[in-house]
Amino acid sequence: MSRLFEMAQQREERHRLESLARQAEKAKGHPGGSFSHCNDCGEEIPPLRREKVPGCTRCVPCQTKAEKRHP
Repeated sequence: MSRLFEMAQQREERHRLESLARQAEKAKGHPGGSFSHCNDCGEEIPPLRREKVPGCTRCVPCQTKAEKRHP
């Protein structure tokens, strides 16, 4: 149980840092960057996807699921 709590804390911290970095970029007039890890499953988003889809927050499988839920 403590391992799950640790993983949740790590995901929350990563999400917070990425969000703050994105806000800092926007304040400087730069387009927002992508998350390094999927907001839904926590897996790393491949660098090529982050490069080709600026501002992405999900890996391809999670994005596909989200689009099927909310067309």
